[in-house]
Amino acid sequence: MSTLKKLLACSALVFAASGAAAQPLPAYDLLLRGGHVIDAKNHIDAVMDVAIKDGRIAKVAPGLSPGDAIKAIDVRGMIVTPGLIDLHTHNYTGTGERGSYAGDLSVLPDGFTFRTGVTTVIDAGCAGWRNFEDFKDRVIDRSKTRILAMLNIVGSGMRGGRYEQNTFDMDGEATAKMALRYPGLIIGVKSAHFNGPEWTPNEQAVIAGTKANIPVMVDFGADRPTRPLYDLLTKKLRPGDIYTHMYSGLRQEQDPATLGPSKGFIDGRARGIYFDAGTGGGSFKFSLAVPMIQQGFKPDSLSTDLHVDSMNSATKDILNVASKFMAIGLTLQEVVADMTAHPAHEIRHDELGNLSVGSVADVAVLSIQKGRFGFTDMVNTKVDGTQKLVAELTLKDGKIVYDLNGLEALPWNAPQGDISQDKRWTSFPRPVPRPTDGVTLH
Repeated sequence: MSTLKKLLACSALVFAASGAAAQPLPAYDLLLRGGHVIDAKNHIDAVMDVAIKDGRIAKVAPGLSPGDAIKAIDVRGMIVTPGLIDLHTHNYTGTGERGSYAGDLSVLPDGFTFRTGVTTVIDAGCAGWRNFEDFKDRVIDRSKTRILAMLNIVGSGMRGGRYEQNTFDMDGEATAKMALRYPGLIIGVKSAHFNGPEWTPNEQAVIAGTKANIPVMVDFGADRPTRPLYDLLTKKLRPGDIYTHMYSGLRQEQDPATLGPSKGFIDGRARGIYFDAGTGGGSFKFSLAVPMIQQGFKPDSLSTDLHVDSMNSATKDILNVASKFMAIGLTLQEVVADMTAHPAHEIRHDELGNLSVGSVADVAVLSIQKGRFGFTDMVNTKVDGTQKLVAELTLKDGKIVYDLNGLEALPWNAPQGDISQDKRWTSFPRPVPRPTDGVTLH
C-alpha cells in the first residue's frame, strides 16, 4: 500500500471514530447491578441497581437495563454502600518532623483509603491555624481522597507535648478566623491530649466552634479531678459536639458498678453529644465496648484514628473496625450507617454519605468473607468473629479508583470493544489506539 493510501486509511479511521463519538451516549456511564444496597439516609436495605452519570448518582432501583449504560458491572452477592467516611484520621505528613502528627506519625491518605472503601477522611486536628495552609498545600490539595479538616485549637497543631500543653497557643478567635477562611474544608475544631488541670483547650475550642458554626471534637487527654468528664459532656460542650475514643476507659467513661456507660455518657447523649469510636492505637477496650453495647450504648460513628501506630496494631483500617464491632453485637446495617450517613451528619455535611439521586457518586462495594477471624484491642485482648468486610470496588466522583479482583476488567484475550468512553466511568482507562498504530509511513 502506498503512503498516500495509508494516510487516507488513517484519516478514515479517525473520521469513523469521531463519528462514533458523536452518537448519543447511553443514559448512564456506569451501572452496578444486583448488589445489596444499604443507604441509611434514604432507608434503603434491599437488592437494587445503582446507576451513575457525570459523577453523580442517577438512579437507584431494581431491574435497570445494562444496555442503558456504557459499562455495567455485576455485583450480585456484594454490599453496595455510599463511599465510607472515616471521621478521625491523621494525614499531615511530609514535613519530616519526628514524633509529630504534623510529621512522621501521620499517613498520606491515598495509600490507605480507597482499598478500604473510604472516599472521605477527616483529619482530626493535626494542624492548627498557624500551619493549616501548609497542610492544605502539602497534602489536601495533592490527594485524590476527599480530605476535610478539624483545626486544632493549638495554633501549632498536634506536634507533641511542648506544643499541645501550651495554653498560650490555644486561641479560639484565631482558630475561628482560619476556619471561616476555608468554609466547607475546615469542618470542625479539635481539642486533644491536654494533661493540665485547666479547661482552657475545651473552652477555647467551643469559642472557635461557635464563631465558625462548626462542631468540636474532644480527645479529653488526662483524667483530672479538676475537669471531670461529666462536666465536659453536660456543661462545657454544646449539643452536636463529638466525644471521640468513647471506649478507651481512660477517663471514667464506664460505670464501675454496672459496667455500662457512666452517668456523664448517659446525660451527655441525652443532651445531644455524639460519641465516636476512634479506636486508635490505645483508645479501645473490649472490656468497655462489650458490656456498654450489650446495655444499648452504641457508637454514633465508627472511625480509626489512623496513624502509623494504629494501622499496624489493633485498629488496622476502617473495615477491620467495622468487622470488630459486628463481632461484638452491631449489625451490618448499623456499621454501614456509622461509616456513612452518621459521620456526614456529625460534621454537618449531609450531602455526603448517601446514594440520593444527584449526590456525588462516591460508592463502596464490599464483600463479606466467612471464616474464623480474630480482633484485638489496645491491651491485646481478643474477640473471635466469623465474618469480615472486604472492599471489592471503590468509586470516587463516579469513577472506579480501586478494584480488588478486576470486577470491571475484561479477560486479556477477549475482544476489548469500544474503549473511547472509559474515562467516563474509571480512573484506569485502557489506552486508545492512535490512528497510526500498525502503520509504517515512508
